[in-house]
Amino acid sequence: MNTGSRPTRRVFLRGAGVAALAPYFVPAAALGKAGRAAPSERITIGLIGIGNMGSGHLSNILAHRELQLVAVCDVDAVKRKSAKEKTEKNYAKERESGTYKGCDEYNEFERLLERVDIDAVLVAVPDHWHAAVAIAACRAGKDVYCEKPLSLTIREAWEMVAVARRYQRVFQTGSQQRSAQNFRYACELVRSGKIGRLIKVNVGIGGPSREKYFTPQPVREGLDWERWLGPAPWQPYHPERCSGDYGGGWRHIRDYSGGMMTDWGAHHIDIAQWGIGMDGSGPVEINPPRTPPDIRQTPDPDKGPTLTYKYANGVELIHGGANGILFTGTDGKVEVNREYFKTWPDEIGKIFIGPNDTHLYASSNHFQNWIDCIRARRRPIADVEIGASSVTVCHLGNIAYWLGRPLRWDPAKHAIIGDETASRWLDRPKRGPWRTYV
Repeated sequence: MNTGSRPTRRVFLRGAGVAALAPYFVPAAALGKAGRAAPSERITIGLIGIGNMGSGHLSNILAHRELQLVAVCDVDAVKRKSAKEKTEKNYAKERESGTYKGCDEYNEFERLLERVDIDAVLVAVPDHWHAAVAIAACRAGKDVYCEKPLSLTIREAWEMVAVARRYQRVFQTGSQQRSAQNFRYACELVRSGKIGRLIKVNVGIGGPSREKYFTPQPVREGLDWERWLGPAPWQPYHPERCSGDYGGGWRHIRDYSGGMMTDWGAHHIDIAQWGIGMDGSGPVEINPPRTPPDIRQTPDPDKGPTLTYKYANGVELIHGGANGILFTGTDGKVEVNREYFKTWPDEIGKIFIGPNDTHLYASSNHFQNWIDCIRARRRPIADVEIGASSVTVCHLGNIAYWLGRPLRWDPAKHAIIGDETASRWLDRPKRGPWRTYV
């Protein structure tokens, strides 16, 4: 909690004298009873983006008794009104009066960030807005939880790191597989040498985004289409452009996202980086198939040649060929996915990680880890720099696919070596007033 910007009620009462100010009866919720923190000790939250992921986060925030959601923001008037009503109905249950009116709604995230009473924000907008919103939040002194993939471009990702460090913000990337025990155990087996020397890692994720064109349609009522587009190139409205549907929608359109290469890559490539021991770094070569895929179609990496990354330590990361993430070493294999874990031979999966083995950052709940780190002022399990390095690997794969040629990468300088054309893809032009946000 940012207690430096405003005194807590506990501090205020200590200075004024509790006996003089306390009412005869105080509701249990106000005292932090029934499992809920007292109002002065709650972390105040603003939620920015209320689509598929944002609506899930809304329920999660309301379920955390040490948080107080005070503002919601979305460019869709229907969504933000619904979120406001759900929030106030939830908090009304705690009050003697049975009513509560303490959650404001905003169309512009800038207005939400102006509020000095907000400690932290959760950013769940489409990918092309991540950097602008998260960077503005850091500059406004807010701690940040930003949905994955962290950014639309490589330059944006590392600018987010720089700003978070400059303003000393607690910044969690929403790659929640880091907080699942089976993924951590798989990486600890690999990092502890239990499969021998690591040779290669396969990741089962989809392909890159692509250009897509639609017949213009009238903008539906209540949607601020200009603001939904924001820094992206202007395009006429079509419902699929702003749809959160994983089978279509903005995740598959290059102007707004990197496709499944960044969406699922931000999960599985993130775990691959963890297992290889390359957090904060990355590969040095990216080699696409000799025959470039038709970017109008999503390539199937499990059928035919696919893209391969090479690391300076000799490990190869291969796009495709796994149920989640498959680590292959000289003495065995371990494959891991959500609710799935398998080793070859079976005995590897029964190994106890001892005191002299590699123990990785342990978290049992990704969202709670962020909250705990806000209070302790320490870095969370998927700190912004981890999110940046993982999404950089995803973006490099997309660039290699789009251009159909190999890339050489300097992970320390975050630079493509000897290819000026490819280097232009490190960032995208920003439109209109939003070009100065990042």
